[in-house]
This record gives sequence, C-alpha cells and structure tokens, in this order.
Amino acid sequence: MIQGQCLCGAVKYQYEAELERSILCFCQHCRLAQGALFGWNSPIDKSKFQLLQGGEALKEYFHTANKARVFCSQCGSPMYSYRTDLPDVLRLRLGTVTQGALPAPEELAYKEYQPEFICINSLS
Repeated sequence: MIQGQCLCGAVKYQYEAELERSILCFCQHCRLAQGALFGWNSPIDKSKFQLLQGGEALKEYFHTANKARVFCSQCGSPMYSYRTDLPDVLRLRLGTVTQGALPAPEELAYKEYQPEFICINSLS
C-alpha cells in the first residue's frame, strides 16, 4: 500500500497496491507543471486509489482537451494527472508519496530535453 499527501496536508490519499513502475519525464509540460527539471510519475489503477481527505481542496487544470493536471488549491502541490481517453488510469506524482516503496525509474521520457548535468546511468 502507498500513502501520500500534498505539502500542506490538506489532501491525503492511499493506493491499495504496490507501484509497478515509474517514469522520469523531461518534456517542457512536465517541467513547467512540476516547477522542476522533470516529472516523476507512476501510472496507477484508478479503482485502487482513494482520497482520504481533501477532495474539496483539489483543483483541475486541463492543459490539453483531454489531459487534466490535479493539484492542491491551498499549497499548489501537483498530485496526479489523468486523461479522459484513459479513464481507468491516473498518473500519480511520486514526490507526494510519504509511505510505501517507490520503484526506481525504468523509463526516461523526452530524454532529448534532459539537462546535460543530470547523469542517470542506469537508463537509456
């Protein structure tokens, strides 16, 4: 089981399974949305994800017609995203995980935008 929350603690969740994979994404959209050099995400089964508190604090931003980025309206923490054309999948933002095992990234998306000073030897 995985548990997590936003920075201010208004939003808390649990995931009733183990995370199977994780992805580092260097695309400009992820960088801008995370305010970081990359996004660290895990695709998860929506049916096993449960908000424990703070649903009213969540806000959605549709950057494209079918992709919503969901964040805490109080502290701004990005929590997850979803696509309307993939209704059973959420992409959990792994920086929000507070309990449970985090799998090492097994994929680098948009690697061509990876800054040269970041060296990730185990992935190509």
